[in-house]
Amino acid sequence: MNLTELNRIATAMVAPGKGILAADESSGTIKKRFDAIGVESTEENRRDYREMLFRSKDAMSQYISGVILYDETIWQDAKDGTPLVKLIEQSGAIPGIKVDEGTQALPMCPGELVTVGLDKLAERLKKYYERGARFAKWRAVIDIGGGIPSMTAISVNAHALARYAALCQAAQIVPIVEPEVLMDGDHDIERCYEVTSRVLSKTFQELRVQRVALEGMVLKPNMAISGKKCAKQAPVEEVAEKTIRLLKACVPAAVPGIAFLSGGQSDEEATAHLNAMHKLGPLPWGLTFSYGRALQAAPQKAWSGKAENVAAGQRAFSHRAQMNGLASKGEWQSSLEKKAA
Repeated sequence: MNLTELNRIATAMVAPGKGILAADESSGTIKKRFDAIGVESTEENRRDYREMLFRSKDAMSQYISGVILYDETIWQDAKDGTPLVKLIEQSGAIPGIKVDEGTQALPMCPGELVTVGLDKLAERLKKYYERGARFAKWRAVIDIGGGIPSMTAISVNAHALARYAALCQAAQIVPIVEPEVLMDGDHDIERCYEVTSRVLSKTFQELRVQRVALEGMVLKPNMAISGKKCAKQAPVEEVAEKTIRLLKACVPAAVPGIAFLSGGQSDEEATAHLNAMHKLGPLPWGLTFSYGRALQAAPQKAWSGKAENVAAGQRAFSHRAQMNGLASKGEWQSSLEKKAA
């Protein structure tokens, strides 16, 4: 393992003003998003859509540090025969790959899930590295509800995250460690804070047990935020303050950076929260975004599967990437959204 190189890549992934595009939607997820804009989810349409994003030169070169790909996408070529990973590299961004294989019901723990995919992961990582991937992602899902999460679910998922991260580093691939506490419930921000604290503490304990070099990884957590169904939604400043307090308590300074998931927030909410956190610096690690839907909802709608809309889709993507790039330096203002409308 070359830790110097892993650290270089991890640091580049969280460079100031740039963030990570999560374009790793599963076949089922992208079908739902295409259904919403009236586009059939064929392999060709999925390729065309992602090629549109990766050829958005201004956005990719200025605001995107890396792209998380799905297994299908990493092997695809653009219409002109150029591998999509090459388009990403040519923009100056780093190609990455989602390597978990989804979730299964966790035995003896009703309503809870465990992420799977460790079997043969070492062999898959070698192939992904040869194709150009220099980082990977594994998502653990922790739900909040009556009597959950259990310590079992937290422990099992943290253990799997740590084993995945160790396998990645052994393959000279930077692991994005993503323990996501979902915001789907009716819990308040205090409950989210408490559960996320337990999840992060257990995750870093397991990472140490598996001898993962913290200098060669990136953390992708949720923010401390109210559940979607909670009657009282915490304001932007409270989300920022509690999230930074939580991270300072749980995330060692050796970690080069933290790239937030958006987790169901609206485009502007995700941007505003990230921006507010940068007002609370200085911070011991880089702090940026790794958004999927919050970067892509606008370009998907603008594109709508039509070749004549590619330029409009790219403009929408560039705008969202720029807004989040500014937020990752604490320089975003809501008035910038209105100017672009």
